[in-house]
Amino acid sequence: MADKASRLAPYLPAIYARLMEPQRQKLDLIATCDCGAVRLTLDGPVLAMLQCSCENCQKVSGGGHSSVVLVPADTATLSGDTKSYTRPAASGADFTRHFCAACGTTALAQSSRAPDVAIIPAGLLAGQNAWFAPNQLIFAGSLPDWDQIDSALPRYTAYRPEKQL
Repeated sequence: MADKASRLAPYLPAIYARLMEPQRQKLDLIATCDCGAVRLTLDGPVLAMLQCSCENCQKVSGGGHSSVVLVPADTATLSGDTKSYTRPAASGADFTRHFCAACGTTALAQSSRAPDVAIIPAGLLAGQNAWFAPNQLIFAGSLPDWDQIDSALPRYTAYRPEKQL
């Protein structure tokens, strides 16, 4: 028994660290736009859940912030008649929103800064998003005073640190 324990000893820190990692939410669902013409299928892990109060998110959401879910891009499949709009982001990256050509609902967004990540509006998953729990607010400096966000939520003046997905 002691021999077996000594062979495992070098691996124990990594095993312990893996056990202590928070479990990632796994999605297996289908969402549609407001008119039902566009369908988004999600089948994979959630990378992050956050809120953003940049001025672009305010304009698109119609509120003081957007609530989004980040997933690996290869786990999000969009179907139906969509249009896209690309704009330069504050980071210098290109930011593209894909939306329904009929009703205008944003179904998915992507940044050239993180091309392997799909950005999903949490509201698109209405009725299926009780698990949504944002853990940070980015672009907090442009959050309007009238939009009340939980004060316990960590806030960043711009993008969150890279290691905090």
